[in-house]
Amino acid sequence: MGAGLTFVGSAFVPSWSSVTILLAYLGYLAIAGSVLPGKLVAGAVLSDGSRIIYRCNGLLSLSLLVVLLGLGVGLNFISLSVIADSGPALLSTTLVFSILVSLILHVVGCKSRHKGSSLRPHVTGNFIHDWWFGIQLNPHVLGVDLKFFFVRAGMMGWLLLNLSILLKSSQTRSLNLAMMLYQLFCALYTIDYFVYEEYMTSTWDIIAERLGFMLVFGDLVWIPFTFSIQGWWLSENKVEMNKWEALANGLVFVVGYCIFRGANKQKHDFKKNPTAPIWGAPPKVIGGKLLASGYWGVSRHCNYLGDLLLALSFSLPCGAISIIPYFYPIYLFVLLVWRERRDEARCSQKYKETWAEYCRLVPWRIFPYVY
Repeated sequence: MGAGLTFVGSAFVPSWSSVTILLAYLGYLAIAGSVLPGKLVAGAVLSDGSRIIYRCNGLLSLSLLVVLLGLGVGLNFISLSVIADSGPALLSTTLVFSILVSLILHVVGCKSRHKGSSLRPHVTGNFIHDWWFGIQLNPHVLGVDLKFFFVRAGMMGWLLLNLSILLKSSQTRSLNLAMMLYQLFCALYTIDYFVYEEYMTSTWDIIAERLGFMLVFGDLVWIPFTFSIQGWWLSENKVEMNKWEALANGLVFVVGYCIFRGANKQKHDFKKNPTAPIWGAPPKVIGGKLLASGYWGVSRHCNYLGDLLLALSFSLPCGAISIIPYFYPIYLFVLLVWRERRDEARCSQKYKETWAEYCRLVPWRIFPYVY
């Protein structure tokens, strides 16, 4: 028993190879994000009146990385399965890195505040709260917006980790329809994210959330390692699906995707052109600011509903024999309800009576006729 615990514990100890993988990966993203061509997108107007210009070249960065990894594998320079093989050590390495980055951001933010900067913590005088949520809204290093960078790193890391799990599954002959469906849905979701990466510039994370441990940990650790739980589970547990189960699973994914992408696209297009038609009709706008048409006339956070259905579709290939693969959709449900409450409070303070009118017109928060 003691030897077994020692072995498991040692697997989670950061190794030089895991440090090398993480630094090489982040270094590549920093260079590729800065030098590769991409669409320049002006972000939303921030609280200080400024707008950040984002270079949306994530799809090109991802494509080039896949090509380079493919060449490395083909020439026997690297093995893609090394990511999955180093999973526990890579997890702990990324966690330590997230803590260090968060502490550095906190110190830099405190110094900026003391120098009279407009950067403010969520609750003044509370160190833990400042460190957890962060003090700075959009910190930059060498011209790179860290918030945008870390989200990209997390999403791309999720895909790479899944590909590594897929390769190991093919090597161990545990590849089946359930694993293929999970891999397909996750790949489509992450690739779609980079196709529409500019939409990220108008989300809560970029506009309102301050960069601290919650976001750094969430982007670098939580997204790739937690979102891939289903893949890890399927590689160790054989699940047989029939064609009707597969079709039902695919339907959940398609419906979730249509709601998620459609709602985010409507919001993004509305911010660019408030008069653009939605579902073939002029948009209904409350107080000249709040969209109440399309998905946003169904529920106030309809995009969250789509996200939850997508998360469920990633877990359904695992069947119903364990709750472990459903950790991600359960966690996401708690997170989005909590975020929805925070967003409602912020909007109520920002828009006041306009927000109250919108709530009367669209009473449902996330789930129409339920919540």
